Amino acid sequence: MRAYIGPHDNSAILVRGCTIPERVYLDHAATSPLRPEARAAMAEGFRLWANPSSPHAEGRKAKAALEDARARIKRSLGWEGELIFTSGASEALWIALNRAKAERRYRTAIEHDAVIRAAPDAIVFEDLGPEEMRGAIVAAQHVNSETGVIVREIDLWAQDVGEEGGMLLCDCSQSAGKLPLPRADMLVVSAHKFGGPIGVGALLVRDFALLEPMGGHERGYRQGTENLPGVLGMAAALDAGPWATTSEQRTDFAAALGEQCLDFGESVDYILPLAHPAMSAQALLIRLDAMGFAVSAGSACSSGTLKKSRVLDAFGVPDDVAARTIRVSLGWSTTPEELARFAEAWASLC
Repeated sequence: MRAYIGPHDNSAILVRGCTIPERVYLDHAATSPLRPEARAAMAEGFRLWANPSSPHAEGRKAKAALEDARARIKRSLGWEGELIFTSGASEALWIALNRAKAERRYRTAIEHDAVIRAAPDAIVFEDLGPEEMRGAIVAAQHVNSETGVIVREIDLWAQDVGEEGGMLLCDCSQSAGKLPLPRADMLVVSAHKFGGPIGVGALLVRDFALLEPMGGHERGYRQGTENLPGVLGMAAALDAGPWATTSEQRTDFAAALGEQCLDFGESVDYILPLAHPAMSAQALLIRLDAMGFAVSAGSACSSGTLKKSRVLDAFGVPDDVAARTIRVSLGWSTTPEELARFAEAWASLC
């Protein structure tokens, strides 16, 4: 039986006299391993057991830790507005799309399924005129989770929507902690995408006046006691610093994969869609998993299905190519040695 070997654990597994090298995790767009700094910060958070909303000394101590983490996260992200802690990106998107003081909701065709679940009636747009923007909230990703494409139109949309009295909501789940945040009225952040814990995230809001309060915690804009250990882990993960690989090494890795790396224009160097010449995505996932590599096909919420990705469809990828496309995504713990091993394995399959 094989067991998962965590990042930077150089041990190997001995099975029936054969040494099997450690596994290589390349599915960071789905979730990244918890950073050691985040784990240590969470341990401290579990020692602060009180509710941050309680008025007694224990509650005040927990509240102080929560507010310190809030300030650190805002500083790390370069955000000067408000910050509402949530249980993750999905809840942050729901609050923004359902509590914003907006008359209509729009989204791009490449948004994450969480946007569609939060606002199933949101209208898909390619271009919006002044009338559509007025009094509306527009949802747009910063970095697409399946293709790695950077949506550069966001700054222009933010200006146009703002001039017409609307709001721009930007899903930064795949860019926060990795790229500078774009200009927007509200931004969504997910801790487990950059080495923080699962189950905590944030909605960054330019001004609380953009939202209808719902009572409860987080100044009345979110219900439920704050996840203090998770919040502390999130802050520590952002404070932890650079990746194990350099941008140059990641660029070299993409070049080594050759023509199979789909080109969608300006993209990040840590999400790479690969199309095999003949093998299906499902077959690739099985083969690569058996070879010790964890990758995916599409976003985490849809990779277990056999349906064609609607995102790849929106990007105009032909059906036969989409059916042979997998996603390789890098994170804070990815090493140059792991990239070299995957490039060699991929070449053996092609």
